[in-house]
This record gives sequence, structure tokens and C-alpha cells, in this order.
Amino acid sequence: MADRRRHPDERDVRVRPNPRGSRPRTKDRPEHRDAVPGRVLTIDRGRCTALVDEGARDERAVVAVRARELGRSGLAVGDRVALVGDVSGAEDALARVVRVEARRTVLRRTADDTDPVERVVVANADQMLVVTALADPAPRLRLVDRCLAAAWDAGIDPLLCVTKADLADPEDLLSSYRALAVPALVLRRRPDGALDGLDAVREALGGRESVLVGPSGVGKSTLVNALVPSAERATGAVNTATGRGRHTSSSAVALRLRDDGGRVLGWVVDTPGVRSFGLAHVDPQRLVGAFTDLEPGTAGCPRGCSHDEPDCALDAYVAAGPAGPARLESLRRLLRSRGGEGGD
Repeated sequence: MADRRRHPDERDVRVRPNPRGSRPRTKDRPEHRDAVPGRVLTIDRGRCTALVDEGARDERAVVAVRARELGRSGLAVGDRVALVGDVSGAEDALARVVRVEARRTVLRRTADDTDPVERVVVANADQMLVVTALADPAPRLRLVDRCLAAAWDAGIDPLLCVTKADLADPEDLLSSYRALAVPALVLRRRPDGALDGLDAVREALGGRESVLVGPSGVGKSTLVNALVPSAERATGAVNTATGRGRHTSSSAVALRLRDDGGRVLGWVVDTPGVRSFGLAHVDPQRLVGAFTDLEPGTAGCPRGCSHDEPDCALDAYVAAGPAGPARLESLRRLLRSRGGEGGD
């Protein structure tokens, strides 16, 4: 009797079905030609709210999540994005962000000066309003210097906003920044509770996309509520034990600034109060580049010059007259602000 046994062949191979589907994996990504453009207004626990059809009669706020194809790319308030899915803005509707458009500017900070992890504060801003109080809490000039350094590094125009001028004379603080040629606005509370100087702030913000940065308690959210009454940002008092403000705003939000007739003037981004502003990401050479009157003098500096050392060529350059010594001292003050931790 013949042996009916046979040798195993490919017919005996068992193929387990792919539980994720039978299509082969590919690196090709869909182009999403029908994606709808939007502006990220705020981000909360992995979901963002984006404004779709901005300026149109049917503009709407859409809640969206980041699509998997974006990988580790993060979103930031101010980002211009492309969305697919349910962009109706209806309750419980959820869209997907499938593309983040190229950013014009990126304002970053680190937890401290040794932290390599950069945190994006806002995208596409062209102006930073550095808000500081004259009293209650006391001004923290070192933190102001750091904010200015971060703004110049990001290519963002800084604007100093001094609040609570009804409690102290602003002259000493303003004189500290005259050599930097930073525009400054002063706000004071009138007896009737209104803010004197608000019109000047509104004019300075017109036509710009501005981000407000400063420690808690300086009146940042109060200013935002005065500029955008519908914002209803939470405000708080200063901690009497520490002399610092309590955190009230917990997340950044982009708000539209309008005039009394409803016409759009610009955009403002209110951010949570900061207690430190790490500058580990700031390149000293880029910071020097913001001082166009001093930068030519660095041509004679030794390689790796910190611009705050005996061999720095800037001293001789300033002595020859192209720039004033106050400008050089201001630059060096900003460069020193990169060292050490904290923001005081």
C-alpha cells in the first residue's frame, strides 16, 4: 500500500488575518485637498478650538483633535491649521487637524536656563505686550528683561505696558528701558474704577496680533477684560504672604479686539501668569542682531565672545561713537539675564 503522507508545502502555511486591515502600510499621506482652514484659539487637554470661515457670516468655533499623521508636531494658540471631518461647530462635533501651516513667528520659553525642552507660548504673533506692575506686586525687572530677550529672539516687536501707576511713580522703571528704545504705555486706575490709558493700548494693538506676557497679579487679565469685555477672564488678588499674584488664567486664549462699532482691530492672546521665563533656547548672536546699531561692532570680537568680557570689541566700537554706552550696557544686561534661574 502506497504511503499517502506528503511533505508540507505552502498550502500548509497558516496566515493570520491582519487585525488592523489587509492594506499594506505606506508612508504616503492623504493630501486633504478639501481641508478647511482655521485659526487655533485655545487648547485644552489635547483638544483645540479653532475658528473656521473667519470673517464670514457663518464663521464658527470648531473643536478638533490632532490627526495621527502629524506625529509629534504640537499645536499652539495662533497656529493656522487645516481641518477635516465634522467642521459644523455643532455640539459634540469633532474635527481633525491634519496640517499646521508654516509659522511666521514662534515665541518660546523653557522652564529654566538649563532645560533643553522648549515650550511654545504662541505662534504667529507679531507683537509682545510685556505687562508689569509698579506695585502690588513689585516690578520684577529681571523677568521683564527676559521677556524682551525672548521677543527679539523670536522676531517679535516688544511693547512695555506698565500698570498700577496710581500706586507708584513710573519714571524710575521707564528710565531703565529708554536706552532699549522699547515703546512704553502706562495704565492707572481712576477713582471711578476705569483704566486711564486704555485708549492708547487699544491703538497700539490695532492691526497687530499681540501676545500679553507677565507675572500673575499685574493686571493682565483685567486689561484683557477691559479691551475685550466678552472675554470674562478670571482675575485675582496678590498673595499677601509672597507678594506675588495668584494664577487665575490657566490657559492661553486668542481673542478678537473690536472697536465700539464692532469692527475688528486686531487679535490679542492672553497667557497664564509666568514666574520664570527660561532662555535656554536663545542664541546670544541673534539677540545681538536685534541691536542693529551695535551688531557691526561684533566683527572684531574673538570667536565665541560673550560680548560681556574684557576682550569684547564692542567697548572700542562704542568709544568710537557709532552707538552710545547706555545701549551697550542694556544689551549686556539682557545677555546676563540668560544666566541663572528664576525671573527676579
